[in-house]
Amino acid sequence: MIKGIGIDLVDLKRLEKKADDRLIERILNSQEKALFDNITDKTAKLAFLGGRFAAKEAIFKAIGSGKGDTYYRDFAILKNDNGSPYVESERISADEVFHISITHTDDHAIAYVIIEVP
Repeated sequence: MIKGIGIDLVDLKRLEKKADDRLIERILNSQEKALFDNITDKTAKLAFLGGRFAAKEAIFKAIGSGKGDTYYRDFAILKNDNGSPYVESERISADEVFHISITHTDDHAIAYVIIEVP
């Protein structure tokens, strides 16, 4: 059964203007920050950050509770061996399955999240 659906679109040009160290630290957790720091291409870094930001906003929408006491850093958006994104978090209960898709253009990043429960 579907518990929640969320989608978010990030304007990468707008994000680029605001992407200082403080914002990056607010959005990315330590695992994501390590991956981000290893990216050398400026455009790829922006796409990575925008994709994670969109994904986490989509997660909040799928959860349906607003942010409350939940923070961007509570969720890690990582890639499996096939390169597909997945969500890792202590805030996900054992019966919840998060399905996530992220894509980018030159100007935007978009993420879609579905939360499933038995």
